[in-house]
Amino acid sequence: MSPETHIINLIHRYAELMDEGRLEHVAALFDHADVTLGGGRVVHGGAAMLAQWRAFVRIHDCGTPRTKHVITNAIVDVDDAAGTAACRSYYTVFQQTPTLPLQAICAGRYHDTFARVGTTWRFATRDYTLFDMIGNVSQHLLLPVPVPAI
Repeated sequence: MSPETHIINLIHRYAELMDEGRLEHVAALFDHADVTLGGGRVVHGGAAMLAQWRAFVRIHDCGTPRTKHVITNAIVDVDDAAGTAACRSYYTVFQQTPTLPLQAICAGRYHDTFARVGTTWRFATRDYTLFDMIGNVSQHLLLPVPVPAI
């Protein structure tokens, strides 16, 4: 499998696990990563991300956030010799709940970097500050989110 396929699979695995409500498993993807959050705050590792998601993401009675993360427009740059890679992608999050009709609730960009350890690629960094569009996130997030400038 090519490095690009490994990277894309990691990004899609993140979406799959998040949509399944498997926060511990999605957090493990970031065990060795630095993640930039709102206000430029950087946290390190899966435990820190798990705490963030538990504080912010509403898990419904079905055990999931009732979301579908759609990740597109991935541009992957690999430096095979250095064992590093970067990927820029777009995301759109759709949600439907008993009180919220199916709709896009937010959209933005992920800027990620990756490191290869042996033959395994893993997240090295993620920038969560590229939150471009916001809709009704009342059924997704537990805390209010400021509306980004347009």
